[in-house]
Amino acid sequence: MKAVVSFVCLLLLGFSPYVSADAVAWTEGVNYVLVQPAQPTGLPPGKVEVTEVFNYGCPYCNAFAPTADALKASLPANAQMDYLPASFSPAEDFPLFQRAYYTALALGVAQQMHQAMFDAVWKTGELAVINLRTNQPRNPPPSLADVAAFYQKHAGIPAAKFIATANSFWVDSKIRNADALVRAYAVDGTPDIIVNGKYRVNMQSVRSNNELIQLVDWLVKQESH
Repeated sequence: MKAVVSFVCLLLLGFSPYVSADAVAWTEGVNYVLVQPAQPTGLPPGKVEVTEVFNYGCPYCNAFAPTADALKASLPANAQMDYLPASFSPAEDFPLFQRAYYTALALGVAQQMHQAMFDAVWKTGELAVINLRTNQPRNPPPSLADVAAFYQKHAGIPAAKFIATANSFWVDSKIRNADALVRAYAVDGTPDIIVNGKYRVNMQSVRSNNELIQLVDWLVKQESH
């Protein structure tokens, strides 16, 4: 995951001073880059997609989760939040959590279990990739069976059904598409924000929660004309 430590430290410190959107000049190549070529979103005309590229195994994504929720709540009526799990860090079990997300999506419980998954990895330790006491990698790391047991306990999905869905053609297809999109967006770390398949936010360029929300709002407006 890329170095977004300074941004995340601001989040953890609660640093979110209000900055007037009129006072900020958003600059291509500094605050955001164009995705070349732009990727279709599948939304109807007039709708704008805001995508968080994330993974449950990413500590920065865990720290960013409240800001992601605030960003989602701030979106105008014509914008829709979407989530794209990346898989590029096998050492942190990214591929497993990517499969878990799409399995939950197929079973209709992704939204209700989103924060619960972060908590299971970084708070309760049920699906921790790091031993929360020693800060060392968990050995062995969480398995699909562990995730299935978690969803059975907390979402009432039978473990056998979860595993069967996880190994389905639909989930495999979603994973291949996600990996292709991560490459197309040139994402090299998480969390990252993509607006309408066209703009990738430079997360290190924003100085506060409010500034990020204002930048995304401005990009959404560029796609709403």
